[in-house]
Amino acid sequence: MALRLLLAVAVGALALDLAAALGVNYGQVADNLPSPQDAAVLLRALKATKVKLYDADARVLSAFAGSGVDFTVGVPDNLVPRLASNPSAAATWVRANILPHLPATSITTVTVGNEVLTGTDTTMLRSLLPAMESLHAALAACNISSHIAVTTAHSLAVLSSSFPPSSGAFRHDLLPYITPLLSFLAKTNSPFLINAYPYFAYKGDPGSVDLDYVLFQSNAGVLDVATGLRYGNMLHAQVDAVRTAICAADYGRAVEIQVSETGWPSQGDGDEAGASPQNAARYNGNLMRLVAQRKGTPGAPGEPLQVYVFALFNENQKPGPASERHYGLFKPDGTPAYDVGVKAPTIGGWKGSGNDNGNGANNGTGGGAGLVVAEGPSETGGGVGPGTGYYTISSATLKVPNCLRDYTS
Repeated sequence: MALRLLLAVAVGALALDLAAALGVNYGQVADNLPSPQDAAVLLRALKATKVKLYDADARVLSAFAGSGVDFTVGVPDNLVPRLASNPSAAATWVRANILPHLPATSITTVTVGNEVLTGTDTTMLRSLLPAMESLHAALAACNISSHIAVTTAHSLAVLSSSFPPSSGAFRHDLLPYITPLLSFLAKTNSPFLINAYPYFAYKGDPGSVDLDYVLFQSNAGVLDVATGLRYGNMLHAQVDAVRTAICAADYGRAVEIQVSETGWPSQGDGDEAGASPQNAARYNGNLMRLVAQRKGTPGAPGEPLQVYVFALFNENQKPGPASERHYGLFKPDGTPAYDVGVKAPTIGGWKGSGNDNGNGANNGTGGGAGLVVAEGPSETGGGVGPGTGYYTISSATLKVPNCLRDYTS
């Protein structure tokens, strides 16, 4: 009860007002997090209407019964081959993880694996779409497939080119997997999910990447000469690079693009440029204001962009550099990790991120401002975090697809 009161006070001080199009990733790679019931209090006070899990934790789903929050739940990577090879396994998973929570808890999406296509396990690559099809069939057998979408989240490393956005193209070696996957998404009216982290572009080359550009601050922007579109922030450029790649595959606007993960760390190691509470506050605060305006990207201005912030809490057991344990909006005790600055007075007495030890692995991607980077392969265990590296992608200019011309003419 005391923690719930503390959460209420913390939220009152922060006074965030998350727009309906903004969601929050609720990761649990930690040993010091509050109970799902307390997290529910926090998220309700935040007015968050969409929450994304990396599993189908029954404790969390039960805690949100009757809340009206829309959930995305996940099938871990290690279950993907089983769902692909045994349709009855998909039916069993749905009966165990979805049906017990309906209709009290709203489940709108199931993600199958996390960044599977940029991994190195060929069995996983071949199993991804069959697993998605089996899961969709299992949902259809329960007459709920029209209410629950089936999809999977991708790293920007699925692209061979991402800057300028008009040059966006999928990697040639992944086309045999992506093309039928896009067909499935279009047929089932399911979104294409992308994990996008402009922070890693800045971290990779802080001397060349404009910090204001990646933080949604005032800046001159970056012009895509092929389309005449000017980008005021890197995240929109990344999303439109994906849009161009989808258009080039002749699926265009039939497939909605959602940002399934994005965020900025409030703390990092000495060599992790830009990881600070001030920059995290600017990134997430400006992102929330941008999403609240319900504007789309320059490539699709009339389509509000669905975004999920990573993450609700700092997670002290994630492996990797210090930044990976400090993506949370909140510390495990429910106090703000920093002042997001959305309709809120300045929070005084910030003392860092507390005693979050352990290791973390939530890398991301970047693009734009002349430097284009992307994530390396995902972790193979459980699908709870993004990849662990970045690398330069070609900036070769491609012909603007016809479906993008609708926005640029």
